[in-house]
Amino acid sequence: MRVNRILLSVPLVVVALVIQVSVLARLHLPGAVPDLLLLTVLGLAMVYGHVGGALIGFGAGLLADLAPPADHAAGRYALVLCVIGYLAGLVKPETGQIKSATGPMAVVVASAIGSTLLYAGVGALVGDTAARHVGLTGLLFSAALYDLLLAPFVVPAVMFLARRTENDPLAETNSAKAADISSGWLASGTGLRIGGQRSGLKLRAARSRVARAGRIKGVKRL
Repeated sequence: MRVNRILLSVPLVVVALVIQVSVLARLHLPGAVPDLLLLTVLGLAMVYGHVGGALIGFGAGLLADLAPPADHAAGRYALVLCVIGYLAGLVKPETGQIKSATGPMAVVVASAIGSTLLYAGVGALVGDTAARHVGLTGLLFSAALYDLLLAPFVVPAVMFLARRTENDPLAETNSAKAADISSGWLASGTGLRIGGQRSGLKLRAARSRVARAGRIKGVKRL
């Protein structure tokens, strides 16, 4: 990953995790807990792409696994956010600009449901049956609802910051191409002009020499 991506992603992930653990987790809302960390990963993934989203998701999930009061196996949430970050990065538009909020909101709902299912599935593989006791349907509905309500305040801000620190590859490519074309045009134009000027000067010098020689010969003949 680029240095500017790391310098932005690390503080955002840490702040999101601190707010989620110290504030959102203590609201004691029915069902799931609003996942601010997931929304942060989604915002970064939809700007950085699938590779950056997967790396950021894995790092954010691993940090959440190790941060107290984590009561699950380390690496469980890292796997979930890695997959979610990768899939969310696949919907990154080619131009880097999202014209409508419908797409990101759909990504948020799908990610909330998908992360809950994947987390419960991984937990079932390691013997964690907490999702069954709480009720998987209630968890899915509450997770999608809370994340959807929180997303308009988080995802656009994260994407805005990511775009401000991210160099647009399309713009760089276009500017590079324009620079190459302009430099090539200037070089070729300058070369032709200089060559033309040189040849013109040589021709004029040759003509002047011939004229002088003719004058001198004419003078001598006289």
